[in-house]
Amino acid sequence: MNIGVFDSGFGGLTVLRALLERLPAADYIYMGDTARLPYGAKSQATVVRYAVSSARFLVERQQADYLVIACNTASALALDAIRESVPVPVVGVIDTGANAAHAATKTADVLVMATAATVESHAYSAACGKRGLRVIEKASPLLVPLVEEGWIEHPVTEEVLRIYISELLDEVGTAGLDPDTLVLGCTHYPLLRANFERALPPSIRVIDSAEVTAAQVAAALCLPQEACGPDGTQHSRRFYATDSVAKFRRLGSRFLGEPINGVELIDLGG
Repeated sequence: MNIGVFDSGFGGLTVLRALLERLPAADYIYMGDTARLPYGAKSQATVVRYAVSSARFLVERQQADYLVIACNTASALALDAIRESVPVPVVGVIDTGANAAHAATKTADVLVMATAATVESHAYSAACGKRGLRVIEKASPLLVPLVEEGWIEHPVTEEVLRIYISELLDEVGTAGLDPDTLVLGCTHYPLLRANFERALPPSIRVIDSAEVTAAQVAAALCLPQEACGPDGTQHSRRFYATDSVAKFRRLGSRFLGEPINGVELIDLGG
């Protein structure tokens, strides 16, 4: 099984990291469209064009058998177009997060923290609403640059997160909801999971979108757990970026949790 994982940048590597733990027997191709990020500042038509070209690269040129769209903006705005453009199964991180929230909550009241673009799309509200859940979404855009700066345990990050959560809980009180689940709606945020858990009331469970996406892909594919092939060879991991290979290696290693040595630069056009 050759699994393609796509994101506009580095955050999707948290999804790949979780997939490697769950499905070490698969081969992986990761594509980060770093030349054209951030997707959140683009129109839907532009996001669709970029995401479809990346999906086609993974399927048509790299022979991916299965696609994981590890990008919340692309999952929100381009998932249907991607599915129409490639002949392989495609899963996005928003549906997997909504599935996990539905399975976890007992009150049917769910919180989502994500980037401004994801919140403005209301994709999580729509996905959770289809499952009978009530949702409050909170944009928390400052967390992405803090994660990329490596300030995971920095007091500034703790204070920014505390402010966001305080504002979110004020909205909860105004709406009269009783949330028991919070979805991390950005693939950068799994690196801050412990920070979220410290800042939230203990009654609210944190759903790691990377972890639950990997779990649901594993359940769908039912692959063996062996990390090596029958001849003892390690299964392959290939990395592609559309800009700044050195930056991808440096930042990507932080997200993946291990060194990334070989990254190939590709040009997908404008």
